[in-house]
Amino acid sequence: MKRTPCEYLLWNLLPALRSEIARCMVQDFGLSQKEAAEKLEIQPAAVCMYLSDKRGKSNFKNKILLDEIKISAKNIIEDEKKDIVCETCRLCTFIKSKGMFPFSTNK
Repeated sequence: MKRTPCEYLLWNLLPALRSEIARCMVQDFGLSQKEAAEKLEIQPAAVCMYLSDKRGKSNFKNKILLDEIKISAKNIIEDEKKDIVCETCRLCTFIKSKGMFPFSTNK
């Protein structure tokens, strides 16, 4: 069955992006796990799992992508009009435009 790029993203990239955004909020911007959870509209336990690599393990090494993720974290923290949905879509568009993720539609 063929899958759309967005479907592939949902299962393969989205958890890693959320993990990296949560990590950035806590480590780079000094938010508590509870504050990061509130900004991401998830449970604090989910942030804990992201930070301990029990969920959404991120192996991003591309500095440009990591910089974009940091921008997304900052946008979510500072701009009430920006949320995880808006920033996830922005990051996905960025990743696709740079050819950084092999969107396979065959599964």
